[in-house]
Order: sequence, then structure tokens, then C-alpha cells
Amino acid sequence: MGQTHVLSGGVAWLAAAPLLSREELLGSHALSLSSSQLIAGAVVAAGAGLLPDIDHPSGRIANTLGPLTKTLCRWVSRLSGGHRHATHSLLFAVAMGILMGLLAEHFRYGWWAALFVLVGFGLRGLGLDFKGHDVWSGLKDCLTAGIAVYLMRDLDMGFAGYAVTIGALAHLLGDCLTPRGCPLLWPVNWRMETVLVPRTNGTVERKVVVPVLFCAAVILTTGTLVGDDPFLWFGRIPTG
Repeated sequence: MGQTHVLSGGVAWLAAAPLLSREELLGSHALSLSSSQLIAGAVVAAGAGLLPDIDHPSGRIANTLGPLTKTLCRWVSRLSGGHRHATHSLLFAVAMGILMGLLAEHFRYGWWAALFVLVGFGLRGLGLDFKGHDVWSGLKDCLTAGIAVYLMRDLDMGFAGYAVTIGALAHLLGDCLTPRGCPLLWPVNWRMETVLVPRTNGTVERKVVVPVLFCAAVILTTGTLVGDDPFLWFGRIPTG
């Protein structure tokens, strides 16, 4: 479900970011990110965690910006072959990362528009709506997305492509754990499927997956804000 994808996107970015900053792994391509950039990356990755579902015209994110996103999702669905086809592939995740990275580096206003949509997707996925008031919920999401874009307007987001790809990959991993899986190697007609979550929005997802992801998000965000690597904490626990 949307909440799971949003949380997994943000968690995946916060977990991967320390690795992306290590010169021994990436050399001159290693990222040097501030705490603000890490949190901004988590916001972007959380929104990108729902990006593959842009092929679902009746899905939750299709109503993010009303008729605009609904029409967009309808056309993407037609062009991609329907839900869980082309947009649920490694090619799509990488292509979206490259596109968003180019926008962030070279086309400021285009990036702001893309960021607005990504944040909107993330908010819609979290489901923090006014029940029975879709218009007010949409306005709330748009206002919050606008504030996020304003706060991030002067932040160097040249790394955004990494966050988008990681968020999208987290979505693919999640869907591969459910029935039908994903055509990761699209256009090759083969689906990766290892069913650990037998039903979306079922007991396993609601009572196991979401709580685990929420706890991971809190731990990793805390580590980012205090400027520490949470993965090193366990090595500091006294043994006796």
C-alpha cells in the first residue's frame, strides 16, 4: 500500500546514503551531503517510492492533483502496458533517476515542478487525509508540497537522481514480495516474485512491515539529525 511504499523509499535512502558518501567505495563519485540534504533526499525518495504506480489510473496517487495526475496516470498506463508493467522495471527506476537528476542540476523550475509532484505523491501515499473531504485533502497536500518546495528551493539537489532511483527501487522490491511480482528486466517477459506478503493491506503488511519500517525511519532520521551513522551504534554498546 501507499504508506508502505513511502516509508520504504525514505528508509532505503537514509540507509544507502552513508554508503554513497564513502570514497573507498565510490572514489571521486562519492557524495558529500549535509544533514539538510540527507533529509531532503529522504523526502524525495519517499515520494519516488510511489513513482512506479504512476501506471495505475485508479490508484491512490492518481488523485494527487485531481484531473492532471489522473490524466497523466491514464496515459502512462496505456503506454506502459498497464499496471505493473514497464514502470515496475529497473530501466524505469534508472531512467527516472537520470531525468530527475538532470532537472535538479540544469532546469530549476522544471525540478521545482517535479519536486512538487513527488512530495504530493508521498503525502497522498501516507494517507493523512480528511476523511470524506477529498477537496480539502488535496488542498492540504498541495499546500504542504508547496511549502516543501519553498524550503528546498536554494538547496543543492544535484544528488536527487540517486534518491529518486533508490526510492523507486524500494517500491519494486516491495512489489516483488507480493503476488504478481514485477517485470524487473522489462521488456523481457519475466517477473520476479517471492511472496512474503500474501495480501496488500493484510495482516503481515499492517502489523509487521509498516511498524518495522516506521521504527527504521525514526532510527535513521535521528542518526541523520545528530550527524551520526546509526549502523555504528551497535558497535558502541557495552558488552559487560
